[in-house]
Amino acid sequence: MGFEVSAWLRTRAPVATMTVLSSASPKRHPLFFSFFKPTISCCTSGSADSSPLSPPSLSSRSYSRRWCSTPISRRPLDQDVDNVRDWVEADQPLASPDRLTIVSYNILGDRNASKHRDLYSNVPPFYMNWERRKKVICKELMGWNPDIICLQEVDRYYELSDILVKAGYAGSYKRRTGDAADGCAMFWKADEFRLLEGQSIEFKEFGLRDNVAQLSVFEMRKDESRRLLVGNIHVLYNPSRGDVKLGQIRFLLLRAQILSAKWGDAPLVLAGDFNSTPQSAIYKFLSSSKLNILFYDRRDLSGQRSCHPAQVLGLKKEVSSPFIIMNGLLENCWTEEEVEVATGDAGCHVLVHPLKLSSSYASVKGSRKTRGSNGEPLATSYHSKFLGTVDYLWYSDGLVPTKVLDIIPFDSLHSTGSLPCKNIGSDHLALVSEFAFTSRTEEGNKTTTAAFSGMAAPAIERTK
Repeated sequence: MGFEVSAWLRTRAPVATMTVLSSASPKRHPLFFSFFKPTISCCTSGSADSSPLSPPSLSSRSYSRRWCSTPISRRPLDQDVDNVRDWVEADQPLASPDRLTIVSYNILGDRNASKHRDLYSNVPPFYMNWERRKKVICKELMGWNPDIICLQEVDRYYELSDILVKAGYAGSYKRRTGDAADGCAMFWKADEFRLLEGQSIEFKEFGLRDNVAQLSVFEMRKDESRRLLVGNIHVLYNPSRGDVKLGQIRFLLLRAQILSAKWGDAPLVLAGDFNSTPQSAIYKFLSSSKLNILFYDRRDLSGQRSCHPAQVLGLKKEVSSPFIIMNGLLENCWTEEEVEVATGDAGCHVLVHPLKLSSSYASVKGSRKTRGSNGEPLATSYHSKFLGTVDYLWYSDGLVPTKVLDIIPFDSLHSTGSLPCKNIGSDHLALVSEFAFTSRTEEGNKTTTAAFSGMAAPAIERTK
């Protein structure tokens, strides 16, 4: 059957004392800031250049509208489009001999594909067949020859494991809790990396739905001083539950920071489907390390609601409901319970994390045919109800991306009408980055003494 790390060491973060709130009449959180002058704005995401603690720019628009200002005419579908992707090198690639390639790929679970067939009305049934998609996905993976593979939406783990183990990989899997059949899987070249420690996170334990995440500490066999922490997550999909998304992400970052410190401040690569767009508040939190959640409607924290293909392609007018910010008062957006879900503390509305994270694709410049204004891919996922970017490879100090595998040109992606297609086995595009170590990783175990600001254990979620 192949090697599987089936029992990972589980480390629970200390749970803070929680106040149980009445579900009958949730108290609205006061959002009064006297320094903020009355203005009227539409529900848009903040500019990437704005201060982490400042309100979103009134002139900013959704990510998709920014990179497609003119309507794209309807055209015949081309499900046979070539999956030709070019490597793009960094402007000044680091001359380090210690490099590794990491893949993040949401492979579209077979059960989800069958359950949500309406999302793939433009895809011939033959291309939706799991046996065929499995061959296409594995062909993609083997062609890139990655050192570490992070997969999301995996519900046929043992079938993939049988193939990848024969190719020299070892693997681990964490299934989602509840009724879901899929989960996260991680594979690594067994002859090049040694697994030092692995953890899996069930967010349900902390009232944050049935999603899961993985954390693995690896050591390079050829140089035991080279250690690396890899995280893999599939964040909650629900576009309106930005509070839960933030809760899942901040908890993973907390665990990652603690585990990195334990293993000599091992550098981090965080892979996954974050179900958040590049111009969203959630992306801003990851990239800038800070976020004042009260400046945002929790229903728009992820930016997903502006990425329907008709909106993205300019075929339908984007409808946005104006809200009024008066003296910083954002009516009916956050209850104390929702604040607690997002930040872990009902009295804390500013999230801070100490990991200096950068996106590998935003760090390596690409073509205007494939990238948006902030350097991220124009789209990493495409089906009948979504066209946009939600997948990322984040990295911390100690690593630098030397090259990335650019996505296919947007026109080619759009011409398919929807993914999967003949040469792409999922409704997502895989992200592939090569990283180089920038400095020697200090050996020895360390314990963290720094506390997360606003990173307490999450509250029990009772709102729906």
